[in-house]
Amino acid sequence: MNYNLAHFITSAPDIRQMPDDIGIEVAFAGRSNAGKSSALNTLTRQKTLARTSKTPGRTQLINVFELAENKRIIDLPGYGYAKVPEDMKKNWQKALGEYLQKRESLKGLVVLMDIRHPFKDSDQDLIYWAVDSNLPVLCLLTKADKLKQGLRKTTLKRMREEAKTFEGDVEVEAFSSTKGIGLEKLMIKLNQWYCPAIEDAEPELKDAE
Repeated sequence: MNYNLAHFITSAPDIRQMPDDIGIEVAFAGRSNAGKSSALNTLTRQKTLARTSKTPGRTQLINVFELAENKRIIDLPGYGYAKVPEDMKKNWQKALGEYLQKRESLKGLVVLMDIRHPFKDSDQDLIYWAVDSNLPVLCLLTKADKLKQGLRKTTLKRMREEAKTFEGDVEVEAFSSTKGIGLEKLMIKLNQWYCPAIEDAEPELKDAE
């Protein structure tokens, strides 16, 4: 997949206003300060594809980006931090739940978490939700450059062990938008979801942390 070709299609408050439920979608989700927009911009090599803000929680809609015909990236609203009215938070939660449970084209979920504060309750709730829906999950431990290499390795190993408790298809990788850590592994996983027929042909990467 050529992620550089990603372009904005639409923003929707709920699944009823999204594109037709056909093809393949991969959704990105995370707490409002997890670096989701930066990760999307790094993946697509576009500085402004996804908005970054000094005020976490500004994204209130489901943002849809097209990679190729019937292949889309979904940028879900941030959760867990935004200082917004309670009614708005409930609306976000409802839209997120409908999308995860009812969207047939959804084939994978990327959950982004600050490596210094991984697996918060809201992150775990989302992952359990995905596992219950038989949806594969890739957990990206973002801002990995903030830790020295030894601590980064230790944290990654510990989080991989913790991820086993979800008893589902849940993988964990370290990631840094600024240093490119984990970018290749992210792309390989996305390729497997978008092009499942060639999954077996993808090379296996050894940990290079």
